[in-house]
Amino acid sequence: MSHSSPGSPALRLGLPLALLALAQLVYALDLNIVFVALPEIGSDLGFPGQTQQLVVSAYVVFAGGFLLFGGRAADLLGRRRMFVLALTLYAASSLAGGLATSAEMIITARAVQGIGGALLLPATLSLINTLFEEGPRRNRALAVWGGAGASGLTIGALLGGVLTENFGWPAVFYVNVPLAGLVAVAALLVIPRDAARGERRRFDVPGALTVTGGSTLLVFALVEGPELGWGDPIVVGGFALAVVLLTVFAVVEARSADPLMPFRLFRNRSLTVGVSVTFVYMATFGVLPYFLTVLMQTVHGYGALQTGLAFLIPSVAIATGTQAGERLATRIGNRGTLLIGFVIGVVGTAGLAFGFDADAGYGLLVPGLIVSGVGQGIVWTAMWITSATGTPAHEQGVANGIASTTLNIGNAIGLAVFTVIADLGTEGRTGDALRAATADGEFLVVLLTAAGMLAGLLVTVSLRNRPTASAPAAPQEVAPGEAHVACR
Repeated sequence: MSHSSPGSPALRLGLPLALLALAQLVYALDLNIVFVALPEIGSDLGFPGQTQQLVVSAYVVFAGGFLLFGGRAADLLGRRRMFVLALTLYAASSLAGGLATSAEMIITARAVQGIGGALLLPATLSLINTLFEEGPRRNRALAVWGGAGASGLTIGALLGGVLTENFGWPAVFYVNVPLAGLVAVAALLVIPRDAARGERRRFDVPGALTVTGGSTLLVFALVEGPELGWGDPIVVGGFALAVVLLTVFAVVEARSADPLMPFRLFRNRSLTVGVSVTFVYMATFGVLPYFLTVLMQTVHGYGALQTGLAFLIPSVAIATGTQAGERLATRIGNRGTLLIGFVIGVVGTAGLAFGFDADAGYGLLVPGLIVSGVGQGIVWTAMWITSATGTPAHEQGVANGIASTTLNIGNAIGLAVFTVIADLGTEGRTGDALRAATADGEFLVVLLTAAGMLAGLLVTVSLRNRPTASAPAAPQEVAPGEAHVACR
């Protein structure tokens, strides 16, 4: 790799990988950058405290609902096209968010931004999984992509605090506009053009409508349940309609000649295990940042910038873990790597719980943040490698859409369950008593997430351990003669 000639595949694909990693950095940056600005957004636009979460929820709901649609669109309409469209949508909705003058405007902008994110994630992953053949090169590419995501979380938390305190909350939206716009333009220059399709394929409109509607309603009900109450008619109705739509989707897919989500893909055990692991990952590892933020801001009284700085250590640990995950997967296979990652995660997260005390300082959190973060990074890289293994190139988009959907739903379910548990002892308390009760509830929740990671170990045991270094090359879906640079 270090002696690549100008025309070598390694050098040719270096720029596209850098661009795909930058897109992931932008995507990850936005997850934290808005979160730390919520109090200021609520104050300026007249949000009551309990409804500020809608700024986050609107994004989560629509991102979760459109992921499978986005994955199939990448397969059928072109991965580069969807990548550029997603970034354009992201930039436009970010601009609208910064210009928002009411709660309705900013929630709508975040919903559109969520759709952009749902189109971006599977398009980015499917580009990586088709440009880089299965094995060490793909593993390395996914580690670079995953490291960029971890860096984005750090930069988002830090930048969110700096921008909010110095320029006001609109700046956390405006920063996405030039970043996403530049990546979209650069993609037209360095990412290979989408190959011409020799056969016309149906998009499966009934399947797309039912699964998008069902997934969106399911995530909506899970996200709003803790806020509105699980017996609220809107929440109950959301669950009921989601079940109906997803049932119809299953029937449509079983009868379709060219389904949106071919069920035969699940015969690939690697995809099935990878998808299951993404669910467990986000229901456990994925909820920790939320409870860490509550601990720091609500219990310890950290400001936006302090909270951002506090996330620096876990983000560096996660980035380190993503690189270790690539090396381990190449040397010992996906199964062993996932097992190691989950074991480290269980130990680190159990240790992290003891820093969740109203009177504990940040120093008590640090050992757990480091160990848990390394385990989290290892699992992150290995689960995407696992999900992509053995899937044909022309179906990488929908496979990544499936994995991304379970990732999102896992996070929604994890937060829905664990926030209820965390709040059990807080009712009727105020002041120091509330702070102590909040910390105690979160202590229990973090221990439960560590226990939940054991489910990841059990799922991983069923995976066949095939060495990735000898895996066959995946066919490249780029137009003949255009693997070097596309300039359109």
